[in-house]
Amino acid sequence: MKSNFLRIVDANINRYKEGIRVVEDIYRYIHNNHSIASSLKSLRHIKLPISNKELLFQRDSINDVLKSSTKSEQQRDNIKDIVIANLKRAEESARVLEEVFKLYNVEISEKFKSSRYSLYNIEKVIFEFLV
Repeated sequence: MKSNFLRIVDANINRYKEGIRVVEDIYRYIHNNHSIASSLKSLRHIKLPISNKELLFQRDSINDVLKSSTKSEQQRDNIKDIVIANLKRAEESARVLEEVFKLYNVEISEKFKSSRYSLYNIEKVIFEFLV
């Protein structure tokens, strides 16, 4: 696989897992909600046909042209803002992974599509609690 593809996968796998992990921990440790936390945990443990070593070798975070935070990324007013921002991060990353894997592995692409829709459903359940 091409190095640029692996770089996109590496960045988006990290965003996907990090976004899910933040929300998972909020629902595990703050809300004590086993159902939501375990659903998120299972989504975070998606299997890839690429080793972590392959992805790590393509990482170039030092030269990432957009690594600086924007003002909106630096501001959170409450837990709800953190949950929403991180769910959106995970959903967007799942969409990127779904699209780029269409070039190399349609089965993995479909897993990320399914994961994205699962995140949408979890988001709806969570939002009902937050309102």
